[in-house]
Amino acid sequence: MTATTANLLTDNPALYEARFPDPERTAGRWTEDCLRRYEPPGPRVLDIGCGTGRDAGYLHRAGRSVTGADLSDAMLTYARAHHPGPEYVRADLHGFDLGERAFDAVVCLDSALLYCHTNDQLDGFLTSCRRSLAPGGLIVAEMRNGAFFLGRTELLDAPSVSGFTWQGTAYRSTTTLYVDRTAQLLRRTRVWTADDGSPPVEQRSAWRLLFPQELRHVLAAHGFEVLALYDGPGPRTEPPWQEGDRPAATADGDRLHLIARLTPTLHP
Repeated sequence: MTATTANLLTDNPALYEARFPDPERTAGRWTEDCLRRYEPPGPRVLDIGCGTGRDAGYLHRAGRSVTGADLSDAMLTYARAHHPGPEYVRADLHGFDLGERAFDAVVCLDSALLYCHTNDQLDGFLTSCRRSLAPGGLIVAEMRNGAFFLGRTELLDAPSVSGFTWQGTAYRSTTTLYVDRTAQLLRRTRVWTADDGSPPVEQRSAWRLLFPQELRHVLAAHGFEVLALYDGPGPRTEPPWQEGDRPAATADGDRLHLIARLTPTLHP
């Protein structure tokens, strides 16, 4: 078996979209619904951790002025070719400077925020958001919910197995999750096999486990007012969000959805 810190899916954007299809653009539609519901001061949107550009492209077609940002050159190249319209730039969510007050909303989907593994990285992200947003600007984020793992083990008890076929090759992944309580991380080991004769590949990654009250506290410290923080419905919940769905009043499911507004009086 080959062990690597690379990521089969994020290093191969077309494969990523095949593994996580979104033909109805649920993530983009949910994000646009949030923007309409909570009304940022203008149409300028930064999609940080934009990946393949699928959601940035949808927001562009919905009439937003969109910049997609990611660290992966492979993702950015794919996004420019397959989801044109937004401007795509290379940037690190741990700390970015794309212009002071250059955006009216910062969007961070699919647990990208949870790659802020340390407090310094999370502070760097929120400091960058505060600098980048116009007064009254929004953060819209969607991620795993740390609170879900308080006493619940159904995602930890046994490996999960999934598979799909792309361009004639069958891929199979076996994923094991465990909680690193000291680091407050959800660590993932994923073993990929394919029927094309290539050797198995083991990949390791992790997400920060953030809890609802913790998020409220750190956002307030950076000058943001939380407008909504709830478990569903959303683009990754079961059942997924549909047009007209209202946010729940709970925050104990396995996904967490956040909308926060930059308090104008606290903007530097």
